[in-house]
Amino acid sequence: MTITEQEINITSALLEREVTLTILKPEDSDIAEPLNLLLLNDGQELENLGLKTTLETLYNTNRLKPVLIVAIHAGDSRLDEYGIAGKPDFKGRGAKAGLCTQFIKEELLPQLQQLTGFNEFDTTAFAGFSLGGLSAFDIVWNNPVLFDKAGVFSGSFWWRGKDLAKGYTDADRLMHQVIRETKIKPAINAWLQTGTKDETSDRNKNGIIDAIDDTIDLIREMEAKGFKRPEEIQYVEVVGGTHDTATWGKAMARFLVWAFGR
Repeated sequence: MTITEQEINITSALLEREVTLTILKPEDSDIAEPLNLLLLNDGQELENLGLKTTLETLYNTNRLKPVLIVAIHAGDSRLDEYGIAGKPDFKGRGAKAGLCTQFIKEELLPQLQQLTGFNEFDTTAFAGFSLGGLSAFDIVWNNPVLFDKAGVFSGSFWWRGKDLAKGYTDADRLMHQVIRETKIKPAINAWLQTGTKDETSDRNKNGIIDAIDDTIDLIREMEAKGFKRPEEIQYVEVVGGTHDTATWGKAMARFLVWAFGR
């Protein structure tokens, strides 16, 4: 299957900047069934992820349904635009996360027909890496009418409202708070990945790095809301995995097959 690649810029009034998109999709002549959609944060990393090669391998081995990928490049305000809508961290980062959510809902998704020629999709997912993964999860969690699945590679689930040196407890983790405060379980599925070498930090000195602890605790919060493993939550722990595109690129095939596999 041949994959076409197109880079375009759209103007966002909400983010007050030009947003670069890289669009990957099978050639129209190769699409013989309903198309799926994946939005991807940090789209500027596509080459480092080796995504096109991964897609070609999966398509050529008949493991993947056709997917339209819209990779959204981060801007200079990445640390403000990514995060949790309405919940900046203790340093005020993520202050524009609500605007980023609005951009996805009100500017990007409505333009897909014009940009790609498609506006109906079988399954719609949003994925990201590190802080971009936190952003993708937050958007999917709060918009289950628009999204079916979230993919998070080494997500920044440490995102907290209080400094470690100023009375922090694990209850201050903001995405965990959002889940606890959600009254109705959203109809979504989640794929979460960590690497055993994502970092060295270990806040509670339990011998497990924070990246893993924070992700496992997030899964527990989801289970408390009624989510089932493995039907609705998939957790992948990469032994020796590091916090970089090399590890995420290798894990990408597992995510894609989980989200859109045959």
